[in-house]
Amino acid sequence: MLRVTEGPTANIRNFSIIAHVDHGKSTLADRILEQLGAMGERDKRDQTLDTLELERERGITIKSTPIRLKYVRPQREDGTGGEEYVFNLIDTPGHVDFNYEVSRSLAACEGVLLLVDASQGVEAQTIVNAYLAIDNNLEIVPVVNKIDLPAADPEGAARELEEVIGIPAGDAVFASGKAGIGIPEILEAIVERIPPPPGDPDAPLKALIFDSFYDAYQGVILFVRVLEGTLTPKLPIMLFNSGKTFDVDRVGTFTPGLVVGESLPAGSVGWIAAGIRDIHDAQVGDTITQKDRPTPEPFPGFKPAQPVVFSGLYPTDTEDYRKLRDALDKLKLNDAAFSFEPETSEALGFGFRCGFLGLLHAEIIQERLEREYDLDLIATAPAVVYRVTLTNGEVFETQNPAEFPTRDRITSVEEPYIKLSVMQPEDYVGPVMQLLQERRGSMVTMNYVGKRVELLYEVPFAEILYDFHDRLKSISRGYASMDYEQIGYREGDLRKVDIQVNNEVVDALAVIVHETKAYSLGRKIVDKMAEVIPRQMFPVPVQATIGGKIIARATVKAYRKDVLAKCYGGDISRKKKLLEKQKKGRARMKQIGTVEVPQEAFLAVLSTDE
Repeated sequence: MLRVTEGPTANIRNFSIIAHVDHGKSTLADRILEQLGAMGERDKRDQTLDTLELERERGITIKSTPIRLKYVRPQREDGTGGEEYVFNLIDTPGHVDFNYEVSRSLAACEGVLLLVDASQGVEAQTIVNAYLAIDNNLEIVPVVNKIDLPAADPEGAARELEEVIGIPAGDAVFASGKAGIGIPEILEAIVERIPPPPGDPDAPLKALIFDSFYDAYQGVILFVRVLEGTLTPKLPIMLFNSGKTFDVDRVGTFTPGLVVGESLPAGSVGWIAAGIRDIHDAQVGDTITQKDRPTPEPFPGFKPAQPVVFSGLYPTDTEDYRKLRDALDKLKLNDAAFSFEPETSEALGFGFRCGFLGLLHAEIIQERLEREYDLDLIATAPAVVYRVTLTNGEVFETQNPAEFPTRDRITSVEEPYIKLSVMQPEDYVGPVMQLLQERRGSMVTMNYVGKRVELLYEVPFAEILYDFHDRLKSISRGYASMDYEQIGYREGDLRKVDIQVNNEVVDALAVIVHETKAYSLGRKIVDKMAEVIPRQMFPVPVQATIGGKIIARATVKAYRKDVLAKCYGGDISRKKKLLEKQKKGRARMKQIGTVEVPQEAFLAVLSTDE
């Protein structure tokens, strides 16, 4: 049934494509762009909307790219058709780390294409993204992609959608982004099922910022969806949450490059430049309004981006410190969620403590620093933010174990928890549940979807930071997929484990860990350190301690001079005398001797691979 609409926005459709990683989102977007003539022969390439080299290499979307397209409906036999529509495709990053950006991009749409791989079916992120669309009251057009694969089961995937999310299987459009099958049907479904945007061009201005980037000449370029009113050049605007005011220099649309236009009326998606020099003045999710005629209510749901995972970045060559600082400053211009501050480590020298949205975000930043700025970096193991309540009632947050107070000053310690969703074939449920139990997870629910099982667990965030994803993939032979969302802080029995070398505490190696895992982690660290610390002329004890209590110890054995070599026979008392003399010399050397811990020893323990 066709939707009959009238008004200035009747022929506009704002939509997004959402999917689990590697279900063909970028490929389908390429085919839509080709079909609507947005790509000339010279511009044709895979993953057109992925602009970073890293995105194209890994096949993931990191930075969303919107594009404006024109669609003319084909003529029908009954004489209908021929109407011209404007499609605003707002591409979104697919990974959980960028969940807030995805939610803002979806808030700029009226509908979504929900992609499901015909050979893999519904996966963890498919469910999360679908519920995100439902929360934003968006119209969902289900698309079963990759139907041309030999292992494809399109009807099975459509049934899974109905069983898990409640979207009728009969509504699904069957397509193949690679082969170009089903693209005309998808375009018709966008026109028929996704409603046009509401909005009055004459009302007080209200526009949502859903993304931004820094341009060296024009300052911060804001990607906006105009909800009410009209954006024009020279208009004085105010940002609701920061309270800053600016004058609009230019407005325009995306093709996907920036094209200057005359105005952006209600319902449209475009960009504005207003001479904004600091990306923190205009954060994603903020509302733009007219300075002298403001809208009464901002768009709801704004929250400043907060880093949740912290890691130290140090240059391997200390002379690269300034170069690293300049590179971090440039990356921060385009990424308001990324934060850093100078940090000094006795082991690694001068570096920066960096805050990220999650593990993928951390990995991307590090890789971009190494590739784009030619830096060789050491990254310390990632840590989460702990909330500590002191005996005097004061509460403070820390992610650096060196700042962790002593036990006698602590009333309680809280750690961040996540709700973890894992989808896997039923054959691997046992091993996956065992892994989750090891990571201190508690089961919430277990759902069967055909031959696949969804496990919902509540797990401490710190437990999935290191090798969880690799372990999950290896025990499920690559079939398991995971997604998570943060659910706040909970009290835990957490301890600070200090590492002592020759009875001196080494701050750089301190870790915060749950009491049940303190011994195993302490044992692993001291054994590793004992392997890599060079031998001295006296034995060197390496100890893991909690407070004053030693929980694990290893000893670097001393070089031993054979003082009995010159004794050929003779009385035993002569040998004892020589050994006693050696023993006293060793004790004296141990009192005055110091142990230099080489950088390789720190790297062996601090590197994120361990």
